[in-house]
Amino acid sequence: MDIEKQNIPCLITIFGATGDLSHRKLFPSLFHLYQQNNLNEHIAIIGVGRRDWTNEKFREEIKASISEHVKDTDKIDDFMEHVFYQSNDVNNLQSYNKLVTLSEELDGKFTLEGNRLFYLAMAPEFFGTVTDALQSSGLTKTKGFKRLIIEKPFGTDLKSAEALNKQITKSFDEEEIFRIDHYLGKDMVQNIELIRFSNAMFEPLWNNKYISNIQITSSETLGVEDRGGYYDNSGALKDMVQNHMLQIVSLLAMEPPISLQSEDIRNEKVKALRSIRHITESEVKNYFVRGQYDKGIINNEEVPKYRDEENVDPLSNTPTFVAAKVMIDNFRWAGVPFYIRTGKRMKEKEIRVVVEFKEVPMNLYYKKDQHLDSNLLVINIQPNEGLELHLNARKYIEGIDTEPIKLSYALTTQDKMNTVDAYEGLIYDCLKGDSTNFTHWEELKATWSYVDPVDQYWHDHPAPFPNYPAGSNGPVKSQLLLSRDNLHWWDF
Repeated sequence: MDIEKQNIPCLITIFGATGDLSHRKLFPSLFHLYQQNNLNEHIAIIGVGRRDWTNEKFREEIKASISEHVKDTDKIDDFMEHVFYQSNDVNNLQSYNKLVTLSEELDGKFTLEGNRLFYLAMAPEFFGTVTDALQSSGLTKTKGFKRLIIEKPFGTDLKSAEALNKQITKSFDEEEIFRIDHYLGKDMVQNIELIRFSNAMFEPLWNNKYISNIQITSSETLGVEDRGGYYDNSGALKDMVQNHMLQIVSLLAMEPPISLQSEDIRNEKVKALRSIRHITESEVKNYFVRGQYDKGIINNEEVPKYRDEENVDPLSNTPTFVAAKVMIDNFRWAGVPFYIRTGKRMKEKEIRVVVEFKEVPMNLYYKKDQHLDSNLLVINIQPNEGLELHLNARKYIEGIDTEPIKLSYALTTQDKMNTVDAYEGLIYDCLKGDSTNFTHWEELKATWSYVDPVDQYWHDHPAPFPNYPAGSNGPVKSQLLLSRDNLHWWDF
C-alpha cells in the first residue's frame, strides 16, 4: 500500500466480530496494516459478539482466519496481543457497561488518547440501536475523536434511509460517519480521478463533444450463494446499482474539484449525482432492463435457477440483473448516455469501464466492406486491473487498410501483493479522518431518489422471470437498450 506512514493511536471496536465479514476481511486487513507498520503498539481492537467466548477462544478463531487469508503471518502473535473480546447483547443497555470498563482499561494500557472507532459489521436493523446505546452508555464521550463505520445497505428506500440517518446523527455528526462502499477502495476505481485529472490527453476530451457513450459493467459468475434471504429482499437494483454502480458514474461524470480535499471531491460527486435525469414510473421501460437468471452452465457445471436457490421465494420477482441508460443533464454530458449493467450468474466475472469516443468527423479510410473501429479507453477494475487504449493503425506497409491496436498496462503481481483487500485502505483512511472514499449522506439521498421510482414500478409490475440463462450476458433486452441508439455492449 503506497501510503504515507501515519500511526494513529485508536481503540477499534468491531460489532459483529464473530461474523463472516470480520473473519474474511476486517481482521486480515487490520493485521496487514499492523504488519506494514501502519498500525503500531498504540492500537487495541475489541471484537463484540453475542457468543459467550473468552479472549483466548476469540484469538484462536481470528488467528486461524488471518492465517487462511494472509500468506505471510509474520508478527501475528504480536498483533494478537492487541485483540480482545467482549460478549454483548446489542439490545440490552446494561451489557454495554462491561464494554465501557474494558474500553477505558485498554485506553490506559495502550495509550490510545481517547480515540475510538466503532465498526458496525452487522445487520442494518441494529445500526440505530447500537449508535443510541453507544451514546447513552458513555462510550462516545471521549477526549479523542469518535468515528463510526457502517456497511451497506443504508436503508431500503429514501424514506427509510432518512429515518436511519436521523437516528444515527443523534450520536455522531456527519463528518464522523463513514459509510463504507468497498468499490471505492479498489485501486482502479480510485485511479479514475487520476486518469482524468492528471492527463492532458484525456481531460480536454472528457465531454459530450468527443465522447459517444460510457459503459460500466459489473458481472459475477456466482449466484446468491448463502445470501438468498438477504438478496431476495434487495436484488441487483438495491444491492449494486443504488450504491456501487452510481458511485462509479459519479467519479466518471464529476467536474474537476478545486482541490483533493475530501469535501471538495465529494461536493463534485454530489453535483454529478443530482444532475442525473430522474425518470417517472411510466418511463422505466425506456431506461431500465431487469433480469433473473434461469438454470444454466457455469464452468462446465449445471447450476440452478434463482428461484430454486436456498431461502428464495419460488415465485420471486427480485431482479438478479439490471441494465440502465443513465442520462446526466448538464453542459458537460448532455446527450451522452452512461450505460450500466450488473448481474449474477453471468458469463464472466469482471468490473470494467469502457469510454467510447466519437468517430472522426471525416473517415478518410472508409471502404465499403470495412468499418473503422471506435477509439476506446478501457479501465479494467477486476480481475485483471489495468488500462487499455484502443486505436487504429496501418495494417500493411503498402496500402491504407487499418487494424485496431491495443496499448495496455496491467498492474503486476508485485503491485497487488502489498494489500489484502479494499477494506485495508478504507479502514486506514477512516483512522486518518479522510472521508474521500466514503459515501456522504447527500450522495445517498441522490441515489435513492433516483432508483425509488424504478423499484416501485417493478414491485407493482411483476416480470416474466426467469429471462436469461446462467452463463450468459444477461437478457436480450439489455442489448436492445443500446441497439436503439445504434450502439452495442463492448464484450472483449
